[in-house]
Amino acid sequence: MKRHAVFWSLIVLAVVMLAPFVIVAMNALKSPAEYAADGPLALPSDITFQGIVDFWERVDFGQKLLNSLVISGSVAVLAVIISVFNAYALGIGRVRGRLWILIAFLVANTLPQEALVYPLYYLAKETGLYDTQLSVIIVFTIIQAAFGTYLLSSTFVGFPAELLEAARIDGANKWQTLVRIVVPVSRPTLAVLFVFFFIWTWNEFFLPLVLLISNDTQTVPVALGVLQGQRLMDATMTSASALLGVIPAIAFFLIFQRTLTRGITAGAVK
Repeated sequence: MKRHAVFWSLIVLAVVMLAPFVIVAMNALKSPAEYAADGPLALPSDITFQGIVDFWERVDFGQKLLNSLVISGSVAVLAVIISVFNAYALGIGRVRGRLWILIAFLVANTLPQEALVYPLYYLAKETGLYDTQLSVIIVFTIIQAAFGTYLLSSTFVGFPAELLEAARIDGANKWQTLVRIVVPVSRPTLAVLFVFFFIWTWNEFFLPLVLLISNDTQTVPVALGVLQGQRLMDATMTSASALLGVIPAIAFFLIFQRTLTRGITAGAVK
């Protein structure tokens, strides 16, 4: 009985979570006249993609999609690499002041973006990086790497000493130990970090809104927010924008779902 109760509870929870997405998808496939006549909860009688096409052309969604992919992918890769280097030094190298350094990384993750926006805006202006994708990549690489360093350092502290000793006996230097021993063993955890960094960066809105003002450099969330704020879209086009905005993140998550599952399972086994 308990298993059945848990099963049906999960079914109800899944329906509740998927209901908004289904409603948005239905309205994105309606015409404005049908939406006005039947309301948002009625099934579309005649499927049309005109709202999606109009929104794609109005915001140049292909360019925004490419911008988000470049920024999120670059941040995810760079943040993982920097996190590995930092955590290797702090977790395995045991540098002096390790605890205080980790506390500094932890505090950095608790700072609200509103407190960072003016210093980052000023630095971007002074360095000539304002309104460039590189400025957003640098900022979020540092932010994500701070969290990655804190997490990986805790993981590397418990790294099997036997493997490190065996590598040292075989004549491996610190760089070889990192590349040939630490990284392969930690690959599931690094894969999980990569997925999280990508999705977190993809969904960022506030700092990209401040640092990216040109239409050619904006990301998907910024383009959606700016256009909706201008009240230039009807209900069907608004639904189309929400649908197109969330589909890439869902697709990325589904593609790397097995990687994410393996990483979490490997962490549980350890």
